[in-house]
Amino acid sequence: MAWTWRFEKSDGTETEPALQPEEFTTQGDAESWIGEYWKELLDGGADQVTLIEDGAKIYGPMSLRADEAG
Repeated sequence: MAWTWRFEKSDGTETEPALQPEEFTTQGDAESWIGEYWKELLDGGADQVTLIEDGAKIYGPMSLRADEAG
C-alpha cells in the first residue's frame, strides 16, 4: 500500500507542493507528515490536500487554512 497526498489550490486544481513528500506506508504516517508541514505547504501555495491510497481517494479535499479546517 502507498499513501500519498494530492496538493490543490482552493479551486481544486492540482499544484506542486513546496515540500515533496515520499510515499507513506501507513495512513498514520501520511497524516503525521501533513500535521507537521501544513504551514509550509500553505505558504508555498497549496490551499487544500486530498489523501490517496494506491490511486483511490480516501478523503479530502481538506483545507490547510486553520480558519477553514473543521
